[in-house]
Amino acid sequence: MNSSAKRNAQKIPASVIIVTKNEERRIGKCIVALQPYFDDIVVLDSRSWDETQHIASSYCARVEDFIWNEKYPKKRQWSLETLGLAHDWVFFVDADEIMTSGLGEAMAQLDLSEESSYAGFFIRGQYMWEGKLLKHGMSNNKIALLHRFRMEFPKVNDLSLPGMGELEGHYQPVLKETSQNFKIGEVSQGALIHEAGQGWMGRHKRYAVWEAGMNALEAWPRDPSAGRERLKKIFRALPFRGWVAFFHSYVFKFGFLDGIAGVDFAMSRRAYYRMISDASKDLEGVYAEGL
Repeated sequence: MNSSAKRNAQKIPASVIIVTKNEERRIGKCIVALQPYFDDIVVLDSRSWDETQHIASSYCARVEDFIWNEKYPKKRQWSLETLGLAHDWVFFVDADEIMTSGLGEAMAQLDLSEESSYAGFFIRGQYMWEGKLLKHGMSNNKIALLHRFRMEFPKVNDLSLPGMGELEGHYQPVLKETSQNFKIGEVSQGALIHEAGQGWMGRHKRYAVWEAGMNALEAWPRDPSAGRERLKKIFRALPFRGWVAFFHSYVFKFGFLDGIAGVDFAMSRRAYYRMISDASKDLEGVYAEGL
């Protein structure tokens, strides 16, 4: 039996949750890339007014509605606590992310049984910037595959902050208190392709305001990886973080080998941290009283 036939006979025992709002342009492509590997694909939609729900249903994904009450749990943790799922392992995918065959084959080799000693796995993301797949520069790494009863998204002091709203921010889920003996692994092969570029600036202006507020309130949760936690603390304390991010992506991570797209992507990283710096200046004194 060839690898394709084996994959069709035995899907990965994890439920996929795609969180959406007005993603009609991307949701179909996202679902199609997932279908060869998973038998339970759920689109958790925040009352889209475009064709997101109709398109998702046409591709045989299950559509669930989400209405945020402006409290915790936010959208991803709510899905872990509330949705009926075929599997206890959950794979979170954004509508602008595309599953690759390499990642699918690697995930199929994981032990996702109830006897597994793991609670979650880091999944590598590879950027596609303005239509060009970047082979170098920065890649993201996040715990996108987790066991719903062993990990959770922490509550943080950000309900007063604009920028994120119903979604958890840029931090990792953590081990539950009852699951401290479980391990967190990493899928080293394959990647989720993150189609960035279009709409990047508008989204990151919002994210920058939120991140500036998180810094002001010292609200960041601890990263489950001790090494990543140390690096994050060092980076947040650095002056000229925008230029540090640029040189990290363009020089240290060989982004210059991606040509014009590589320099453009590195400059976007610099621009993001400049936006955080500008937002931080606007926030000076805002949180000084009562927080």
